[in-house]
Amino acid sequence: MPKTAPDIVTTPPAPTRRVAWLIGPALVAGVAYLDPGNVASNMTAGAQFGYLLVWVVVLANLIAWLVQYLSAKLGLVTGESLPQALGRRIRHPWARRAYWLQAEIVAMATDIAEVIGGAVALNLLFGIPVLAGGAITGVVSMGLLLVQSRRGARAFEFVVIGLVAIISFGFAYGVFVAPPDAGSVVAGLVPRFEGPDSVLLAASILGATIMPHAIYAHSALARDRFAGTTITPGRLLKATRWDVTIAMVIAGTVNLCILLLAAANLAGVPGTETLEGAYAALRDGLGPAVATIFAVGLLASGLASTSVGAYAGAEIMHGLLHVRVPMIVRRIVTLVPALLILGLGVDPTFALILSQVVLSFGIPFALIPLVVLTARLGRFRNSATTSLLGVIASVFLIALNAVLLWLTFA
Repeated sequence: MPKTAPDIVTTPPAPTRRVAWLIGPALVAGVAYLDPGNVASNMTAGAQFGYLLVWVVVLANLIAWLVQYLSAKLGLVTGESLPQALGRRIRHPWARRAYWLQAEIVAMATDIAEVIGGAVALNLLFGIPVLAGGAITGVVSMGLLLVQSRRGARAFEFVVIGLVAIISFGFAYGVFVAPPDAGSVVAGLVPRFEGPDSVLLAASILGATIMPHAIYAHSALARDRFAGTTITPGRLLKATRWDVTIAMVIAGTVNLCILLLAAANLAGVPGTETLEGAYAALRDGLGPAVATIFAVGLLASGLASTSVGAYAGAEIMHGLLHVRVPMIVRRIVTLVPALLILGLGVDPTFALILSQVVLSFGIPFALIPLVVLTARLGRFRNSATTSLLGVIASVFLIALNAVLLWLTFA
């Protein structure tokens, strides 16, 4: 069992130290918003439509703030993750297994996208074949998971936050080298579309941003981080709001930088619909340094997000089936589908897009129970306004993902 929080939350010397020490779980869960699927969606949106969908990135992160706060709130107040809470409430064994199956498929689809992203990055940086790159990504992620299992939640947070810093620099650097047009950025805040392809990309950005596994993971991360603490739930929730705000500001800024980088430098450039093509266009247009830093960010994105994805998958199995499989074993098992796809020669960008479609099926199963459960937390239950916003966000995301599926298959 990983170490939890009793020794972490001993009385620190000053209030600022105390608040800072409570921040971390949301930054780890926020890696889900910086994974290779998000990179592909935002790069494509900027390359194809310029600044048109800036407003979608902003809206996606506002909704993500609410969803991630509710997820952390559930873990803090109940001491249970969302899978645990549902596993206790779904009494019929076959119903619980059916719920686990869809959640497991979603977690594996997430894992596939993240391993593929790491493999593509290694290929761009070092010319490593994508199959070998996928295996390397999987092995490194095992090392990150060993940190979590042997050193505890706090050490895992430090490692992932370090990778987030690399991701942020990797994707934001190009924007400072070739700044976007400020007037166009402001114009992009006005909600509008230009044809069905822009609707499809908007749905992809929103669908990829609110990932089911991030909801499962954050509730578990908050539970593990503060298990046994003597700090009151009210104070923890206050700190969590800051934690989620910091995480979403970072994720939103980085995602916006990716779109702006593409809008300012790749709009109208042929071949930028793939990560490889975008890398080549950045190299040719802005120089090898910008392209290399971008690829390093993509690699850090794949490594960090696949570790969090494996953490979420292990929690899903434990909470719903009451079976605890070591995360390293799970990492090995879930690595197989990604390596199989890479070995068969499937186009990596197509596989990334397909994984986002699979993820869209799982959103209602995670989001609706989250809103319902957090509305029933006694004195910590959601306010009427929060519950209403949760319902609106749920309906909106489900509708958009329905549009995404219809446009994809139509």
